[in-house]
Amino acid sequence: MKRKPIAIAVKLIMTGSLVGALAACGGGGSGDSASNGSSSGSSVGAVSGFGSVYVNGTRFETDGSVVSNDGLSREDQLEKGMILKIDGDWSDQGEGRADQVTYDDTLRGPVSAMTWDEVSGTGTLTLLGQSVLLDSKTVFRGATPTDIAGNATGYRVRVSGWRMADGSVQASYVGAQIIGDDFDDANEVEIQGVVADLDTSAQTFTINGALINYTSATGDDDFALDDLADGIVVEVEGFLDGTTIMAEEIDDEDELFNNDDDVEISGSIYDFDVASGQFSLDGIRVQINSDTEFDDLDEDSLANGLFVKVEGEAVNGVLVAEEIEGRESDAELDGRIESIDLNNETMVVSGVRVQLTGNTLIDDDDSGEDGRRSRARDLESLQLGDFLEIEGRQRSEEGGFLEAISIEREDSDEDDDFELDARISAIGADSITIMNLEVLSNNFSLSGAQVGDEVEIDYRQTTGGQYELTGNVEVEGSGDSSED
Repeated sequence: MKRKPIAIAVKLIMTGSLVGALAACGGGGSGDSASNGSSSGSSVGAVSGFGSVYVNGTRFETDGSVVSNDGLSREDQLEKGMILKIDGDWSDQGEGRADQVTYDDTLRGPVSAMTWDEVSGTGTLTLLGQSVLLDSKTVFRGATPTDIAGNATGYRVRVSGWRMADGSVQASYVGAQIIGDDFDDANEVEIQGVVADLDTSAQTFTINGALINYTSATGDDDFALDDLADGIVVEVEGFLDGTTIMAEEIDDEDELFNNDDDVEISGSIYDFDVASGQFSLDGIRVQINSDTEFDDLDEDSLANGLFVKVEGEAVNGVLVAEEIEGRESDAELDGRIESIDLNNETMVVSGVRVQLTGNTLIDDDDSGEDGRRSRARDLESLQLGDFLEIEGRQRSEEGGFLEAISIEREDSDEDDDFELDARISAIGADSITIMNLEVLSNNFSLSGAQVGDEVEIDYRQTTGGQYELTGNVEVEGSGDSSED
């Protein structure tokens, strides 16, 4: 069984705070974040780069060890997308020191079904009766999503992700192996979730519909099986007997954070109570107060299902929010690198200025062996002419740019057209401007589109170096596109 307190924490976030350019790491200082820009406590997030490890935009200097009973003990066994809990110190300048790095699988076991849409980059994977949501930011290793979907029952996977309100899991990382090749863990399967349908006579219960038999199980750490009760969150490891999970070890959810710890954590809001100003992120209760600051969203926009990052202080098991940041991607770009400035971590991609940060996940279109390369090598691997798919946040300052959350390099594109999904910055007599990019109408009508509308455009670069539309401007949500 996993060493605590990571048992539930590793089911959390893909993205975190964006703290600027790549920084050389010294030791992070402890202290009050409000007074000196440093924090001491726990940072939970997905790995976006190595050297040592980048989590939530900070490069954490580590000793190379990892606390986990899932067959991982060294940093060089980690992969991008794996969600870690880092106990240590970090600064607002993107520098940190890890006292302990902990990893825990969210789910582990054989795949029973999978769907995957190559065009949208979305799908669903099923294992142990649980639904795992996949998207374009999910990191795959061991097999591509197309490979797994084509032979779902031929694979077993380990999933790192965060629990959603309905019990499903949003995957940040999926590691696959062919059936017959085992992960280096003691138990065949792992599942985490809320106990339901407890039958102490039959010694069974369910987790989100999956039947657990605990007749041969033992409690882990200080958890006793007599403490099992409907409504508590547990972690179960064992093996499959048909569709029944035969539990060998069961542990309950420990406190994730120490009292007065600085905490940064992200996920999708659920159980939002407007009257009390409280909501949950994967089992962590968050309290809003009059001092809570909001970044990239308004307090009135908080709602169930919204993806956010919360920074604050742990007080008696509740995270008192000091800042809540909206972390939904709101713009997408498919295009080619035209110029790149490694020193400032900026690129121009098909006319759009793109800013990278310490939190930007850079990944290739396959699960090649370079997945653990250092952050510096990630940046150096970007070359002029590379075709990229970028998701990020549209920024209006400095003439407008795209702040990249994830970058995936594609082997090739089918044609010379580029795609951009973002908000209109300006409209001229015969052109449309999005961020810093002006695109000529090229005889396509711009009627119906207004400044501030979110639109999807297809465009290309002319021989004269300008950009022009290759199709109608599609206004998102309108169900229609502008006329020729």
